[in-house]
Amino acid sequence: MASVPDPAVLTAAFPSLPRALKREMRSNHAGELGAVWIYRGVLAVTRDPALRAFAEEHGRTEAAHLAFFEAGLPPAGKTRLAPLWRLMGFGLGCLPALLSPAAVYRTIAAVEAFVDRHYGDQLAALSGQPAFEPLAAVLGQFRAEECAHRDEAQAKGSVRAGGPWAALVFQGSALGAALAKRI
Repeated sequence: MASVPDPAVLTAAFPSLPRALKREMRSNHAGELGAVWIYRGVLAVTRDPALRAFAEEHGRTEAAHLAFFEAGLPPAGKTRLAPLWRLMGFGLGCLPALLSPAAVYRTIAAVEAFVDRHYGDQLAALSGQPAFEPLAAVLGQFRAEECAHRDEAQAKGSVRAGGPWAALVFQGSALGAALAKRI
């Protein structure tokens, strides 16, 4: 499993975060939970050894991200829709894996394109605030790891940017993040 940054960074920052950034942390928790289940969905149905290795490796990284939010957020700061994110994540991994490895790689590239923007917006909001530099460093690390997932998926699947499936997955991710900020 990838190493988990010290969740005390989040625990210490959370009480003083502006309300909008507390909601962002809730959406991060939901997103990382969904991501773990995407890879579980892939592993549930694929027999392709290269795709299994990809899902196992990236699933470990997502599990480390989730562990950070699980340990660092107070109960009120976590998503209350965990069963929904598990189900949606599993489906988003399982269904493309039933089609082909290329479908999985397209899906991962689209999800991670959204996550890149999502974490980027949070980093911009934290910029110039010294009290939140340790949290920003962790989120920056997570963003870099998610971008590496996107880039690897694009390379492995010879994925072109765009297309209707990518747009649907990107917009679905955005909708999920918006919902997670509220509930």
